[in-house]
Amino acid sequence: MPQQLIMLVLILVVFYFFMIRPQMKKQKEQKKFRENLAPGDKVVTIGGVHGKILEINDTTVLLNSEGSKLRFDKSAISQSFEATAMAATNK
Repeated sequence: MPQQLIMLVLILVVFYFFMIRPQMKKQKEQKKFRENLAPGDKVVTIGGVHGKILEINDTTVLLNSEGSKLRFDKSAISQSFEATAMAATNK
């Protein structure tokens, strides 16, 4: 019985360090990224739309994408365009 309990605790600890903790860290980084957005930044949305930030409100962002102005929720901004370009060149 104690051996089973030790194994269960060990599985929970491994699960925490390999799945839950990295996900929480990534969410924290995304939140910090979205809080630091500024007009003029080039970003990519979750749907893959590339654009330049024109205006930022409390919950929305106005993007200019190839002459079109589109309004997105801040949560739809996934990363900066520079980060995407750097990731593509590192492959």
